[in-house]
Amino acid sequence: MRLLILLICLGGTTLVLAQPNCEAYKYFGDELKYKACKAAEKRAGYYQFSRKYQEALDEALAIDSTFAFAYRAKSTAYLKSGDFLEWKYLMDQAVKYEPTAQLDYRGWCRYQFFRDYQGAIDDIELLDSLVEYDIGHSVNGDYHLHLARALCYKALGERELAIDIIEGLLKDSTYFIGVYDYLHLGVLYLETEQYDKALTALERQEKENDLAENRYYKALIHKAMGEPEAFQSQLLLAKKRYLEGRKMFDPYVEQMDKVYLATIEQALAEER
Repeated sequence: MRLLILLICLGGTTLVLAQPNCEAYKYFGDELKYKACKAAEKRAGYYQFSRKYQEALDEALAIDSTFAFAYRAKSTAYLKSGDFLEWKYLMDQAVKYEPTAQLDYRGWCRYQFFRDYQGAIDDIELLDSLVEYDIGHSVNGDYHLHLARALCYKALGERELAIDIIEGLLKDSTYFIGVYDYLHLGVLYLETEQYDKALTALERQEKENDLAENRYYKALIHKAMGEPEAFQSQLLLAKKRYLEGRKMFDPYVEQMDKVYLATIEQALAEER
């Protein structure tokens, strides 16, 4: 049910990130952006890498050089093709002209694709300082942006701060728990040798979304606590979950704390 609700929420997010409603610009008296928006609509039906797609957005920007949506829409093809310098230039323009609507995307991409952890933190914290509402989730819906911020701090070696951020989120009764939240918290506890807390977090992860990863990290906790039978049992469950397809997944990048079958099998082989 939690996953279904998340998918429904993501559907709404996707609509928000799609082509703006041109009539809204007209309603509020912004004739220039209305014309730019209508020009951007000409890209409909064309592939992002196609000349027609890019020319429609160039036309929009020729009409209004402050139309942030066109910069962001143009940037996607460069991100997918690996031209990160052009992507960054275009996204910087989008953020310049519409920071509260574009910082979330730039910040998330900095984390997900570039491992620019400090840059992602800066974007997320700047966005949080500019708005009074919940800054929301990553584009793929896997993480609240503050959870992503915590992972950035972890990557920079500030594990205690990362723990504080995640604990604060999970204590908030209005917070919507993500599919990997307790997994990352459990790994952070493991890395700081808080084994009892790590087990509690990973057991909670089992209830939310039981994955190969949380079983693998539970195994490591049992090994650290001198419990070889539990260590092997959890490794076997980790392998079973992996073969069932119950594992972390991102079609574009390797996720933080992700575990592969070869790693699980190597741990099993060393135990024999």
